[in-house]
Amino acid sequence: MNVNLTQTEFTQWYGAGNDGNAPTVAQWSEVLARPADKPVTLINFFKLREKARYDDKQDEVSGEDAFGKYAAVSIPTMERVGGKFLFVGPYKGMFLGQDEDWDLVAIGSYPDLQALVALYADEGYREVFHHRTAACERQKVIVCGD
Repeated sequence: MNVNLTQTEFTQWYGAGNDGNAPTVAQWSEVLARPADKPVTLINFFKLREKARYDDKQDEVSGEDAFGKYAAVSIPTMERVGGKFLFVGPYKGMFLGQDEDWDLVAIGSYPDLQALVALYADEGYREVFHHRTAACERQKVIVCGD
């Protein structure tokens, strides 16, 4: 996998991120500028819709079911490229700081930038990403690591 893919290629695949469903051009640029040999950890927060929304239309499938379609491909793809989940589970509230309303938290770890790039560049992953978008009312992803 080519670690030198650009934010332009990722925004062509995932969109400009203005709707909060994908990284913005600036966020892609910042992530892709990270040291290639350092681990990357992503802390994902998801608020799922009651009914999935595909192309601005609600579907008969729940947000949870749509997210399951995404996870069925994303989890094995992540593992294939070298990533792993450190934690996946329900959000139970804040211990310190302002409370937020989320349904699910997933902490994914990648051995290096190439593994993260390989996930997002994977054609099969790109093909199911719309299920994640349809499932989520909103999402937040925090980047951690050196």
